[in-house]
Amino acid sequence: MNWMDMLFQGWGGLVRTAVVAVLAYAGLVLFLRISGKRTLSKLNAFDLVVTVALGSILATTLLNKDVALAEGLVALACLIGLQFLVTWSSVRFRWLREGVRSEPTVLVRAGAPVIDALRRERVTEDEALTAVWEAGGHTLAEAAVVILESDGSLTAILSPAPPSA
Repeated sequence: MNWMDMLFQGWGGLVRTAVVAVLAYAGLVLFLRISGKRTLSKLNAFDLVVTVALGSILATTLLNKDVALAEGLVALACLIGLQFLVTWSSVRFRWLREGVRSEPTVLVRAGAPVIDALRRERVTEDEALTAVWEAGGHTLAEAAVVILESDGSLTAILSPAPPSA
């Protein structure tokens, strides 16, 4: 392969990529609309894997001439369908929900760090303090609770201010 082939291999490949991109994009948007908002929710580990896999399938469909558009659309539909099935089932079956979703973890309670939880979740006290700052507090002691959410974000709820005399 000469260096020119790395830059341009003919109009046929460009036209194929453009046509497949438009049709695959339209198919993906249609499938995502059919599957509902949950498919694109804030990402937890399970949703992140599905999202990365969708991107990989889309890229492969667009750029690999050995993968027909129909095959790529079937792969996208299967992945989105499986994700829909798992989320639908996880709402109905606790054992499945516990298998695919992580539960929120309390990292700070009544202003005191929960050291075991911080270590297990690999979160520093400074990261918990940042969540307190974002909630309008100044120190961990002001936090009623700091929670590591299932999507990896931190939520701080400040203790109510004592009434002024």
